[in-house]
Amino acid sequence: MKPGRARRRKGAHRSARSWLSISVNDFDAKARSWDADPAKVERARKVAELISARVPTLAAARVLEIGAGTGLLGFALRDPAKEVMLADSSPEMLAVATERLRASGACNVAIVGLDLEKDQLPAARYDVVCALLVLHQVPDTDALLRKLHGVLEPGGYLCLSDLEVENASFHGAGFSGHNGISREGLRDAIQRAGFTDVQFQPAFEIRKPVAGTFRSVPAFLATARRSRSDTL
Repeated sequence: MKPGRARRRKGAHRSARSWLSISVNDFDAKARSWDADPAKVERARKVAELISARVPTLAAARVLEIGAGTGLLGFALRDPAKEVMLADSSPEMLAVATERLRASGACNVAIVGLDLEKDQLPAARYDVVCALLVLHQVPDTDALLRKLHGVLEPGGYLCLSDLEVENASFHGAGFSGHNGISREGLRDAIQRAGFTDVQFQPAFEIRKPVAGTFRSVPAFLATARRSRSDTL
């Protein structure tokens, strides 16, 4: 299924809402052990490196990370960026991020609770909006991309890292999101939302035990820009 198209079936809207609630509870349960996985830390570091290389103005940029969780990506961007805002809907994930913020003493990082389905994005405008493994969990990616276009300054960068299309075995039964993201479909969706200069590059691989063996699923970083000629 191409991104930007919610699943069309009887009760789809209700199912998406129900799944999102389950998803938040699932992330709440995993929050305390999330950062203990070296693979999660490493992929956040890698994506931060790729974003730093793609955004030449990062040192002066205000960055918004959506679906930030415990803030692994955002904290990896705190040194190269001017300011970082971490946004997530999981209270426990945000609690862990808040503890990390206090322990680090970082003065350029802030945290906000944000439900991508129900809440308006912050009224502030940002130079970079990024997300790590968020898009494949969002039922209506077209709607989200339009929101992200609106929150960027003209000339700002969209940076989304997510899984390539896979055969549905990675998440297993009960997962109602997208089984990875089609590059072609995402390119079209990003352009429909008003972005230009869409680019893709390999980012990392995730290894996961599936049916008694290990599977590797590659992930990409997609970047695009809001046109400098856009008016707010």
